[in-house]
Amino acid sequence: MNYQAPLREMQFVVHELAGLRAVQSLPGFEDASDEIVGAVLEECAKLMGEVIAPLNRLGDTQPATWSNGEVTTTPGFRKAFRTFVEGGWQGVMHPTEHGGQGLPKLVATPCLEMLQAANLSFALCPLLTDGAIEAFLLAGSEEQRQRYVPRLIDGDWTGTMNLTEPQAGSDLSLVRTRAERQPDGRYRIFGQKIFITFGEHDLAENIVHLVLARASDAPPGVKGLSLFVVPKFLPAADGGIGARNDVYCASLEHKLGIRASPTAVLIFGDGRGEVGPGAIAELVGEENRGLEMMFIMMNAARFQVGLQGIAVAERAYQQASAFARERVQSRAVEGSPGPVAIIEHPDVRRMLMFMRSHIEAARALAYVAAAHSDVARHHPDRGERARAQALYDYLVPIVKGWSTEVAVEVASTGIQVHGGMGFIEETGAAQHYRDARILPIYEGTTGIQANDLLGRKTMRDGGATARLLIEQMRATAAQARAQAGGDFAVIAARLDSAVDAYRDALEYFLRGFEQNVRGAFAGSVPYLKLAGIVLGGWQLARAALIAQRTLAAAPDPFYRAKIATARFFSDHVLSTASALLLAIEAGGAGALALDAADF
Repeated sequence: MNYQAPLREMQFVVHELAGLRAVQSLPGFEDASDEIVGAVLEECAKLMGEVIAPLNRLGDTQPATWSNGEVTTTPGFRKAFRTFVEGGWQGVMHPTEHGGQGLPKLVATPCLEMLQAANLSFALCPLLTDGAIEAFLLAGSEEQRQRYVPRLIDGDWTGTMNLTEPQAGSDLSLVRTRAERQPDGRYRIFGQKIFITFGEHDLAENIVHLVLARASDAPPGVKGLSLFVVPKFLPAADGGIGARNDVYCASLEHKLGIRASPTAVLIFGDGRGEVGPGAIAELVGEENRGLEMMFIMMNAARFQVGLQGIAVAERAYQQASAFARERVQSRAVEGSPGPVAIIEHPDVRRMLMFMRSHIEAARALAYVAAAHSDVARHHPDRGERARAQALYDYLVPIVKGWSTEVAVEVASTGIQVHGGMGFIEETGAAQHYRDARILPIYEGTTGIQANDLLGRKTMRDGGATARLLIEQMRATAAQARAQAGGDFAVIAARLDSAVDAYRDALEYFLRGFEQNVRGAFAGSVPYLKLAGIVLGGWQLARAALIAQRTLAAAPDPFYRAKIATARFFSDHVLSTASALLLAIEAGGAGALALDAADF
């Protein structure tokens, strides 16, 4: 089944939950009118549905190939990529002075979701390029911005992020790639990087690698890492490409999913280019502040990986829903003359509601986070910028960690809806599951996101940001309680109870973190999941309240479904909050009971 963007749902979240009107009032976004936003989303949906999505299955069966250092991408990818970049889609949220469209992150977010849903493997190239653009804009010199950003936006060049090495995965203090200073102020890079997404390909004329490496006299550990730009071809004076640099693709990884995305092993300084031994590089930012600079790329990528989770889940849901309406099996449980479509069976309906409600909750949370990012960057008041930045920073590990865990569960449920047919590759349901499985791993595992949420985003401000969210969620529960009708009474009660669990988890960490650090971090993933569930349920409750007001004027199945979805999530998902609280408060003892040698 091909992908169709859920445009009405996206428009609803952008306008009603994320607050497009407030974002439009920010300096620099005055031209992002409703008409412009609507046209952008409609054109994006058309491109993704007609050009990018049809290549998704082909990429899975005919992935990128490697030969003598060169990589050939899936047939059709090159043409589709040119269509993508020539339409200006790489630059949707980047500055107009560098060739971008300068639209809010809130408007770019549904475009990014559509791209990831259409073809996750294809979308990884623009994702990494976005991160490189952000790094240059925030940390690069003016000369580097002028040299690289326009070429990355126009798609003639693409970007990568080079952190991981065979001995240095999540622990970047073990990075060995070295940078030797040259008399002309540049550097020569020597080392090996692995798991480099689109580290080599044939979609663009040049690839701009951003590389973590250690200068020869740098201090040990992460404090000695610097960030360097290492282009595959050195930029020429006329803006084109010059000599081939000394960076070489030694191989591609063979992966469970996202098979059409070439994941490269890159060798720097093996004497294979046209510049002599050592890849020529320039420092980005200051020496020994590379990890700080790289986190610019990582945070941008982490938000987008969260969107990938939502996108793959949406793709799996669309396929499962279509299959359930078409597949005829067994009589109805209450009796029927003959077999019925499986969507009539209560448990299939439950599974589809599980998928739908999680997707809508995660989507709303991500779009709301994007709006906070826009406020943090563009609001004229410093206090409002700081408040929005704190909210965005708090939400990013949840968007990344919870949404990607949701994606795996939703894609797995999609296979279950298909039954035995879902286990057969030809139906396509299995690809969504295989593709989704990487999402809780790369750009920081769920455990890393949870540690960040607990250690940096919760404890560092004494729970102030979490308390602000609790206050807002209480207000929504009170509004739901004031509505007539049984659904809203249940939604309010379940939300209040879940917020109680979230508050109690926060207080537990604030009371005992220093006394039992290991026990606290043993509960960090349940805390992240609890936060995702409660914050997601809050967004669905908000959506239900908006739907109720709209239905008072005229009936509309779209809005009736909003209330039903919030009710389902309240009963089936928010109700698990107390169990997660128990795992947080008491789970450390069991998790840490055995010594390492006992495993």
